[in-house]
Amino acid sequence: MKVALVHDYLKEFGGAEAVLEALSDIFPDAPIYTSLYCPSHFGPHQSRLEKKWQRRVHQSFFSYIPFAKKLISPLRLLSPFAFASFDFSSYDLIISSATGAYFPNALRKKNAKLYCYCHTPPRYLYGLATARNLKKYPLINALAQFANHFLRYFDYLFSKNVDQYIANSSTTAARIKKFYRRDALVINPPVSVPKTLKKVAKKDFYLIGGRLAHAKRYDIPILACKKLNLPLKVFGRDFANVESYLKSLAGPKTEFLGEITNQEKEKLFAQAKGYIFSSDNEDFGIVLVESLAHGTPVLAYRSGGATETLLEGKTGLFFDDLTPESCVAALKIFEKSTFSPKDCYNQASKFSYQSFESKIKKIAS
Repeated sequence: MKVALVHDYLKEFGGAEAVLEALSDIFPDAPIYTSLYCPSHFGPHQSRLEKKWQRRVHQSFFSYIPFAKKLISPLRLLSPFAFASFDFSSYDLIISSATGAYFPNALRKKNAKLYCYCHTPPRYLYGLATARNLKKYPLINALAQFANHFLRYFDYLFSKNVDQYIANSSTTAARIKKFYRRDALVINPPVSVPKTLKKVAKKDFYLIGGRLAHAKRYDIPILACKKLNLPLKVFGRDFANVESYLKSLAGPKTEFLGEITNQEKEKLFAQAKGYIFSSDNEDFGIVLVESLAHGTPVLAYRSGGATETLLEGKTGLFFDDLTPESCVAALKIFEKSTFSPKDCYNQASKFSYQSFESKIKKIAS
């Protein structure tokens, strides 16, 4: 069977790109088609991915557009043409990795089957929190809402091109059912889980991080830890200048680490007292499970994928309102609670790479 992989665009490395990397390992001979490829934006992951994906990545005509790297958002209007420009006539199976930013399912699949691994339907089209807060710019927001009315129609139209939807969580599967009227098979993203849980001395700090974007609501734990005078470490790459805003909110015990390597991240997870997960209706939340994989409990906002992966009272706690006050109240309880690192590790093991690989190979056979 000849397989091709498709991804919206490659200009950063986050959870969706980690899934693409896993898919590229499962199908080592599969080429990767994407609208735009910018490996220089992968940060500490650049060297590994450039070596792994050498001669495998095929870009669309976006690569010829001046300043395309800075026009990622407006180029979504042309993204259907970008994916329709690829020739898939020689493939048996196409697996699209759809982040909800572009429209990769607009591709011409010919005689191939199209399976879409859907991280989420476009959040900006269906009223979910996004990385950019356009409400601060009334005129731009009005124009965006006008355009989105038509984009929702095309998004639904392109969804009919998919033969099988695969959702990264039950939360995403419910959105696929609601917006596309399609059933989806749930296969959770792969999480790097150590073979054994190492005993690491815990340090007195909390941890947050990932992509520093508006929808992640890092302001909540930053203000909560400032209120309680608790040490907090923040890692991750800045998005739309959110980091400077977060620094303006931070207390003296909050430290910003910038973008870090996987090894550095694993060390932080192992040492942290707890991870605070504050994303607003996150589609899945790989970083939450990564924390559990290193025996570190999580305090999470009760919404989205977090409700599917966190066992309340056993591997962490929830807070119910997306406010610093709610987070503060839950942190006070978290500070007095005891969680078993082994319970955290065992829960994370359900989302291992091996489990993901087995399920993907089964549906692709």
